[in-house]
Amino acid sequence: MIFTPFEIQETVDMILRYKLDIRAITLGVSLLDCVTASGGETRRRIRDKLLRTAGSLVKTGRDIEVEYGIPIINKRLAVTPISLIAGAAGEEDYTPYAHVLDEAARDLGVDFVGGFSALVQKGCSQSDERLIQSIPDALAATERVCASVNVASTKSGINMDAVRQMGAAVKAAAEATADRNGLGCAKLVVFCNAPEDNPFMAGAFHGPGEGESCLNVGVSGPGVIKSALDSHGDAGFDELADIIKKTAFKITRMGQLVGMEAAKRLGLPFGILDLSLAPTPAVGDSVARILETMGLEAAGAHGTTAALAMLTDMVKKGGVMASTHVGGFSGAFIPVSEDEGMVAAVRAGSISLDKLEAMTSVCSVGLDMIPLPGDTSAVTIAAIIADEMAIGMVNNKTTAVRLIPVPGKKAGDWAEFGGLLGGAPIMAVNPAGSGGFIARGGRIPAPIHSFRN
Repeated sequence: MIFTPFEIQETVDMILRYKLDIRAITLGVSLLDCVTASGGETRRRIRDKLLRTAGSLVKTGRDIEVEYGIPIINKRLAVTPISLIAGAAGEEDYTPYAHVLDEAARDLGVDFVGGFSALVQKGCSQSDERLIQSIPDALAATERVCASVNVASTKSGINMDAVRQMGAAVKAAAEATADRNGLGCAKLVVFCNAPEDNPFMAGAFHGPGEGESCLNVGVSGPGVIKSALDSHGDAGFDELADIIKKTAFKITRMGQLVGMEAAKRLGLPFGILDLSLAPTPAVGDSVARILETMGLEAAGAHGTTAALAMLTDMVKKGGVMASTHVGGFSGAFIPVSEDEGMVAAVRAGSISLDKLEAMTSVCSVGLDMIPLPGDTSAVTIAAIIADEMAIGMVNNKTTAVRLIPVPGKKAGDWAEFGGLLGGAPIMAVNPAGSGGFIARGGRIPAPIHSFRN
């Protein structure tokens, strides 16, 4: 791949001035060959395999950063969902598996490890039940472990029993980390149509359809997109769409270069490149500010969903032209606490939980990093999850929920989570109850368009 001097300078500007980065290189590792009838032996094998397979991951990432001058913010691991690994041993508590993942991640120097996960969109096995029950203690007792549970899909419908359980798990995880503003919930995602190759946390896992191991890359560049739009003033939507698409192409091509090089040095297959506009709390690195550049006074104003739909679609169209293996989420994240423009919109009263839900019908993921009042009930949390799962199921897209009921806080208070997780005002929830709906249990059937055979 040959770059002209102009392209090199353009990339340097993207990095230094507009906060372009490789958000993560994530090494996916299958743990299926670690399964034994002994929990202790299985965990020993897990640790040995991770240390063996990922031993040079962090060094490789740092070497590429120095040689190419491109920041790689996180080096991460994703493993086979632990509910598929731990069941053979018959243990009741899966927290020890979280401990061994955390210890391996610490020894390797990686930032996060995803895969304390279960896939329960149609039903829960005994092992799935045990994993879900272990989530609060596992997240409270570890630093780097992330958990996810897929409770719905377009093909299977919504497992409402699992939705109810996850409402309780989110509430319990917040209470178990009350001294850290419920931080455990920032490492917990509930999915519909979860991708098996996503490099972004907290929802990454190495799906059962994946190979032995591979390297997935997540690229982010909201600041670059905003800068490109800033320089074109009052252009019409056709021109704006073309600008976004061309800029996404440039960002993706850089990510493809880094991903292929990292995979080559590690002697692993290159998996996918996830081009998602993932904001940070830093000024100038905001998806909300991109929407404002299109002419909205603030994120959440009428027209926001239309603007976000165009942004997400053009990012995907530009990305697929630059890489033959675009995957994961690829589009635009709209977290609250991680996006300074979104925080400003919440403070100004221009965006609400209901408007965020509407926006998730067209963006990449869903309700992300939203602090809620600490007294929000497990039933209400489950109902919010159910609504978001319905959007994903009916629209045949990935949706996710990462809610943080912050103990001791009420609507309007501030919650700080630190680092890339940022902080945000507590958002109000609808006071009307949903108890009778959630108590019904069972499964909401798949939509009619799921039958494609």
